[in-house]
Amino acid sequence: MLSKKLEEALNNQIRIEAESSQVYLSMASWAEVKGLEGVAGFMYGHSDEERMHMLKLVKYVNERGGHAIVSDLKAPETEFGTLPKMLQRLYDHEVFVSQSINELVHVTLEEKDYATHNFLQWYVAEQLEEEALARTVLDKINLIGDDKGGLYLFDRDIQQLIVESAASDTAGE
Repeated sequence: MLSKKLEEALNNQIRIEAESSQVYLSMASWAEVKGLEGVAGFMYGHSDEERMHMLKLVKYVNERGGHAIVSDLKAPETEFGTLPKMLQRLYDHEVFVSQSINELVHVTLEEKDYATHNFLQWYVAEQLEEEALARTVLDKINLIGDDKGGLYLFDRDIQQLIVESAASDTAGE
């Protein structure tokens, strides 16, 4: 059985994961209308992944005797200026989510809920990967600078990241 404090903290994380999905959906739409099909596909995939993270939490809360709450979501930005600025926002958002997961893990220790602590270790590992991926993508786009040919290749190459990421996701199941 979840403590009320932990249930509230998990419900807050459910909202954060749902908002993350919306943020990445907005980024995908922005990239798509800019003609960046590879980036758009990457962001659509990220949006789906965040929704799955949310659903995993919803099911966990409900299975542990709590009540997962579907709450209002803050509307995401719809304009990002440039691709490097958008990818910086992606990285910053992943850092924010990592901090939130870490705070949640801290609550599990305070509440001595070791089952939830163990459950959240998947999220801790996932966030390490998410931050590393966002940092890699940001570093690559910053290396390119204003080179249009480089941007074209980046947009094409990011599609390969999607394929590799999907392959590694299914390998772990």
